[in-house]
Amino acid sequence: MTMRHLRRKAVENLTGLSRSAIYDLMAKGAFPRPVKLSSRAVAWPESKIIDWLASRDCA
Repeated sequence: MTMRHLRRKAVENLTGLSRSAIYDLMAKGAFPRPVKLSSRAVAWPESKIIDWLASRDCA
């Protein structure tokens, strides 16, 4: 099974959050942290974003 990673713009589109909202939530520990793809690129595992969205629907 291949793990897909989402870049920030894709995370914004999927969650409806702005860039600043994503980073504010990350600072509060309320949003998944990205993983480093290279020295200049990060991305979020798609499964972590889907799980985060599902937990928000239940709250």
